[in-house]
Amino acid sequence: MRIATERGTTVVLHDLGGVAPGAGPAVLVCHATGFCGRMYAPLARPLGGHAHVWALDFPGHGETPAPMDGNVAWREWTAEVAAAVAAVGAAGFAPVHAVGHSMGGAIALQAEADRPGLFASAYLYEPVVTPGAFPAAGSNPLAAGARRRREVFASRAEALWRFASRPPLGELTAETLAAYVEHGFEDLPDGSARLRCRPEHEARTFEGSGGITYGTVAGAKIPVVIAAGGAGLELPPASFSPGLAAALPAATRVVHDHLGHFGPFQAPATIAAAVLGQIATG
Repeated sequence: MRIATERGTTVVLHDLGGVAPGAGPAVLVCHATGFCGRMYAPLARPLGGHAHVWALDFPGHGETPAPMDGNVAWREWTAEVAAAVAAVGAAGFAPVHAVGHSMGGAIALQAEADRPGLFASAYLYEPVVTPGAFPAAGSNPLAAGARRRREVFASRAEALWRFASRPPLGELTAETLAAYVEHGFEDLPDGSARLRCRPEHEARTFEGSGGITYGTVAGAKIPVVIAAGGAGLELPPASFSPGLAAALPAATRVVHDHLGHFGPFQAPATIAAAVLGQIATG
């Protein structure tokens, strides 16, 4: 469904299924940069017996159009999260628990800090919340990499083969990668397939990350799990996890030793079990 936000934008919210209204809580999945909400369907499936799962597409990702004003500041995108929670509530589901991955984790946590009580709890996998201000636009290495990304493939089949044959996307489960190619691309008239999240928009999205820090989210008082993959603990954003957990009043840090930054895509059942544990205790 398409919903309006308080800042005049439109965000697409996907119903990934689960229990009926009144039979359990809701989960809102907030995705990582460059990806989209429907990629988390393999994570949503094991959650669906206990909760009803929804996932949004941030601006310029999946089916949500890029912002007309070019605003890519992550703190502004908390409006999209708030609108999604309101729509979930209007559908008869409460309370709402957040599941956030990378960018999505940072924005969900900031949304809760800015609007206390938005969520009942949060499970955040390597949220990009920094100790202080992030480097200025133009100095972000992830942005530079995004600008070099191939945008168009001869077909979806070619895109799937290319991604499956090399890291990092080759580390995803086959179902998750197939969902990326299905929902993260659009068909062009000549039969080719183009990324919905265009490389320049992805780069600018990385550059818009600087406003969410330990200090800006410190007011989030709900139970929070800050999860990290053990395969890259010395590198950001995993390296931010100890400081972030310490900055929050009710946070616990956990490490999944066998996973990397794409943990929710590498082992969706493992992360789903951890989310259910957080919901049960949070």
